Amino acid sequence: MSLSNGASNGTLAQKKSQLPSPFDFDDYQILDKVYLSHLHDDEKCDKDVLFNIVSTVVLNRSTETRSAVTSFQPEFRTLKLISCQMIKTPDGLHYVHQATMWILQQLKTYSWDAKALVTLASFALEYGNLVYLTEVSTPNQLVNSLKQLNQVQNRKLPNSNYIGLVGDVIQHIRDWAKWSGYDTEEVPSLSDALQEIPVVVYWTIAFLVASTGNLIGVSDYILSEFTGRLSTADNKLNEHLKRIKEQIDFANEYLRRKKAFSNPKDIVDFLKLLTHRNGSVAPQVYDGSDKNKKDIEVFRQKHVLLFISSLNRVDDEILLLNSIYDRLHENPEEIIKGYKKEDFNILWIPIVEDVSDDILKIKFNNLKSKIKWYAVEYFNELPGIGLIRENLNYKGDPIIPVINSQGEIINRNAMQLIFQWGIDAFPFRKIDGDDLTLKWKWFWDVARKVNLGIQVKGDRYTFIYGGADKKWIQDFTLAVDTIKRHETIVRADAIIEYYQLGKDDPKIVPRFWIEIESKKLKKHQEGLDCKVQEIVKSLLCLKQDPQGWVILSKGSNIKLLGHADPMYETVRDFEIWKDKVLLKEGFDIALKEYYETKVKEIYARQPCATINVDNYDSNVLATITCPNPTCGRLMEVTSINYKCCHSDGSAGGNGKI
Repeated sequence: MSLSNGASNGTLAQKKSQLPSPFDFDDYQILDKVYLSHLHDDEKCDKDVLFNIVSTVVLNRSTETRSAVTSFQPEFRTLKLISCQMIKTPDGLHYVHQATMWILQQLKTYSWDAKALVTLASFALEYGNLVYLTEVSTPNQLVNSLKQLNQVQNRKLPNSNYIGLVGDVIQHIRDWAKWSGYDTEEVPSLSDALQEIPVVVYWTIAFLVASTGNLIGVSDYILSEFTGRLSTADNKLNEHLKRIKEQIDFANEYLRRKKAFSNPKDIVDFLKLLTHRNGSVAPQVYDGSDKNKKDIEVFRQKHVLLFISSLNRVDDEILLLNSIYDRLHENPEEIIKGYKKEDFNILWIPIVEDVSDDILKIKFNNLKSKIKWYAVEYFNELPGIGLIRENLNYKGDPIIPVINSQGEIINRNAMQLIFQWGIDAFPFRKIDGDDLTLKWKWFWDVARKVNLGIQVKGDRYTFIYGGADKKWIQDFTLAVDTIKRHETIVRADAIIEYYQLGKDDPKIVPRFWIEIESKKLKKHQEGLDCKVQEIVKSLLCLKQDPQGWVILSKGSNIKLLGHADPMYETVRDFEIWKDKVLLKEGFDIALKEYYETKVKEIYARQPCATINVDNYDSNVLATITCPNPTCGRLMEVTSINYKCCHSDGSAGGNGKI
């Protein structure tokens, strides 16, 4: 019998030794085991009331609990059940683990903060009695009897520092629970913290089980080992909590900015919402025109083209905006569509992902040295980056929202508009692009009607030309073909095509011009009618050039109506002005500038044009248009000739648009 009992006891001891203790697990293993014990957070618990009570009993943190005690009663049975389990847990680290997992199973439907808090409250039932009996200053017979029953003389309270640590841990868990209602998209560190919460809760409960064993005198655990693991887990949690607090502050600040963004006071307020961190000095802006820093107040009562981009592949955009800047400063007091050109500024807000990268700072400084307009010098994460991405729809590609002086967005992205139409799109509203499209729609309708076979594509340049002088046609075609294949055009990513009117079908020529002339008396949309009539008059004047004519388009935008001599000389001299293609906002702008210099030269060479009419019937006064390709006015009739000096101020088609 004794042998049998001995064998049984040996087997039991062997099984006990095989049971794991809390210190046999790493954090990942604890997370795996503890998280599986958690089902959902359906169980109701008066956590605030319970925390106030426990703070008074265990943590010695006085709070007002008297009026709230009655609402606490439903948790009492659970508290006593857990308290009894901790009291009856035998000595042994493996029993601490088993008791901890049992408590977690009992609290499987409680929230994570409630699991730790309810266990601490259960511990407080025994701990509070001992504290009271130990510290009571006026003992009586009842107190003395209770001391004897509780064996106060043989028991020792846990180190107050350990209890204080548990109180701090509970508060950290409560902080996480309080913030867990935020969207993890806005506060991603909440998810990171949740990886630590089960581990912290486990070590909190394990410490309380071990402390209870020491408290009632059935064990003598080294509690510092438990608090060491608990402190390590809590430190990890606390790092996440710091980031959570920062992210919540950022989210709340974003909501504040978003609300203000929907109704800014003015343009300066609008820009501050994007660039100004609350409570700090408003950032200055770099002025590319004089290389100095300016206060953001320079934008007061101005309209702003807001260039938003990364630092990658923005050279074309910088060239484009530099050219727009130059054009805004040509005749700056000019008023177009109710807007004065000098009231428009350009501001660059660079989006830099890694603000600590010194290479990016060098890159920004190199780009900054090329601009003529303003730039935000801000190498921290922009306070308004959320607004830029969500409200201004910045996805990584450069955009140019246009903001008026009241801080209202009048065009969410004028990038394509400016690339297609340049300064012609001023003041850069969407409606201005629509007007320009309608301005030339009739022309392309004509092209389709007479079946010119021209494909209008994006930013592609197309020369449409014709005329009676075959040599001029031949020379012009050869010169344009040379430009098309030039390395400068390749570097500028420009695509040039050319189309000779009537080359394949001479019948198209009269049909084309008849259709143009048919628009002369046709009424169009009210706001466009005068513009269309002016264009028709210029085209018909162009047709009368005895040598030839040229129409240059960029996509659907007609950029230039050119006469034979100055247009040929312009394309012939491409080597002279080729470098300006890369300095201007496009090939068309560089060409137009040189073309205008050639027009002036022709004016100088031919101040007046005359046609002798010695053999003309003097009884018939014919209406003859000036043959000078840059003039197009009706010629003055004299007794012996027709004469025009091109500068009499009379209205007439002169090939300009």
